[in-house]
Amino acid sequence: MKLDYLQALKRTQEARGAWIMHGQEPLLEQNLLDAFRKEWNAQEVERQRYDLNNTSDWKQVFNALDSLSLFSQHLAVEVHGNIKPDANGLKLLKQYIQHNEHNLLLIVMPKQDASSLKSSFFQTVEANGVVVQLAAHYPKDRQRILSIEADQLGIQLDQDAWLWLEQHHEHNLLAAKNSLMRVADTFPEQNHIQIEHLYECLQDQSRYSSFDLSDAVLAGHYAQSAKILNYLIESGEPASLILWTLSKEMRLLMQLYEQPQNALQLGIWKNKVANYQQALRRLKPQSFLVWPTVLLRIDAAIKGLSQEKPEHLIQQAVALLCGYSLFEPA
Repeated sequence: MKLDYLQALKRTQEARGAWIMHGQEPLLEQNLLDAFRKEWNAQEVERQRYDLNNTSDWKQVFNALDSLSLFSQHLAVEVHGNIKPDANGLKLLKQYIQHNEHNLLLIVMPKQDASSLKSSFFQTVEANGVVVQLAAHYPKDRQRILSIEADQLGIQLDQDAWLWLEQHHEHNLLAAKNSLMRVADTFPEQNHIQIEHLYECLQDQSRYSSFDLSDAVLAGHYAQSAKILNYLIESGEPASLILWTLSKEMRLLMQLYEQPQNALQLGIWKNKVANYQQALRRLKPQSFLVWPTVLLRIDAAIKGLSQEKPEHLIQQAVALLCGYSLFEPA
């Protein structure tokens, strides 16, 4: 079964079996994960998380699904990564689907291309479980999603305000949500937001944005990138949003290196293709090997799972994208 984001939100309470959610919209991913975790807490479902580094990790996942602690009747196993199970893993997946009706295997993956969606792995889950594409391709879909966020903040926007907000953030839903939160805080007595409110609130605070950071690192301008990064940190830009921006650029560059003819299919805007091609000519492919490790360290630091400072690691990631290294990665 295929569901979109809004349909999936309505089914988290009854979710069992195998689910895949895939896409490159961090707001949708986080909201849906939050909804699942809320239901698991309410139903006292035991939760375990696994991060995939190779195909053999799938064996641990299915071993977990076959065992429960003494204090739980149901289990939710949350799997993050972009590694599909091999033939043996696929066999274990089919066995799990056939014999385990009470637990939930929730697989969180980045955006998948058409060939990946036709793989045996996706076809098996789609036929016996649920596949959710975390995407909002059309303006009306993005507005529906953001309208829910606005309702939760107790505000409503004029139609021209919606158009301005979308253009201002170039369809970045997470950044748009942050702006809705900012305008709600700036005008606490105003529940009907017009374009003038957005303009007054956001223009003064948008000297630099995460999009400026993307452009600077792709161009390899380290001094400018560091300046923009410092501004974003000092202005209170969430570290998770900066991480999302950097990880998106790293992922696209690595994918484009492997598939140089598929820029548009990878989701790169037509007017940005030359920027990515220029970055690839400047960067050494060997540098790609350390990128995933740095991103994982940033994520762990943001979540408080390490003693490292997120700002220092983010500076390293910016330097790496510009073709430099501030220190040796661990």
